[in-house]
Amino acid sequence: MKRIFSGVQPTGNLHLGNYLGAIRNWVRLQDDYEDCIFCVVDLHAITVWQDPAALTKATREVAAAFIAAGINPEKAVLFNQSQVPAHAQLAWVFNCVARMGWLNRMTQFKEKAGKNRENVSVGLYAYPNLMAADILAYKATHVPVGEDQKQHLELTRDIAIKFNNDFGKEVFPITEPLIFGEGTRVMSLRDGTKKMSKSDPSDYSRITLVDDADAIAQKIRKAKTDPEPLPETVEGLEGRPEAANLINIYAALSDRTRAEVMGEMGGKAFSEFKTLLTDLAVSVLAPMTTRMNELLADQAELDAILRRGAERANEIASPILDEVYDAVGFLRP
Repeated sequence: MKRIFSGVQPTGNLHLGNYLGAIRNWVRLQDDYEDCIFCVVDLHAITVWQDPAALTKATREVAAAFIAAGINPEKAVLFNQSQVPAHAQLAWVFNCVARMGWLNRMTQFKEKAGKNRENVSVGLYAYPNLMAADILAYKATHVPVGEDQKQHLELTRDIAIKFNNDFGKEVFPITEPLIFGEGTRVMSLRDGTKKMSKSDPSDYSRITLVDDADAIAQKIRKAKTDPEPLPETVEGLEGRPEAANLINIYAALSDRTRAEVMGEMGGKAFSEFKTLLTDLAVSVLAPMTTRMNELLADQAELDAILRRGAERANEIASPILDEVYDAVGFLRP
């Protein structure tokens, strides 16, 4: 049986890159795979300090965004990670399976820790093991990932292989990546060489899923461009990162290839193209924002959705954790 797992951290407002690179693809996967598990990974969020009230709020916002984007909590399993103990329990086992050298090679840790490697939390260093536990607690066979997450999935595969070899049992599958096409890597509106990020100090670097039509229009209008009109071919975007980024966004929002968009937009001034991009972005994102606000207005129901999802997730993960504990040799009742 094929099983999908993926998750998003509840840290700040989700942005256009999160939607185009991940959430939109998850919605489509519901129709292709019978077994989809989507998670708000709040355990990952606390690898750096979080204000508790803000974390609670952000967890609800991310869950609401999932549903507003089209995730059906009656069809897919939707929950927040901390409600399912198997994630943390399996992560400890994997802490004892993974090797220090493997974690030392993780480029994202180096980027996030910067010059303060000695002062960051142990959780930030070891969180790839928790990511592996997120996936393998459900024996997920496929994980939709961006290019920047491929290294972590490779670690998950290494852990699964080593666990199976160490204990002489084929407990875990060797999970495969699902990598999608154009628009999966959305860049900053202020710098086309940097990925769109929640942590960028400029709010104008990103379009968030709670932006209204006026905010979307203003951010696209202020998006960095270059003085030349749009080229007529994809090859003409070479060396023009801001132009390439806006074309990628338009192509993704309209479900078209870059070549198709270039055939239509080639030769246009950025002022004209930005108007068209604004209209498209508002038409796609505004209904989601409205639905998010409706969901967030009824916190009790939103919390109940996450609780029901966690119950379903526990039903899947508990027997798998039992299988792991038996393989390791833990004495249990």
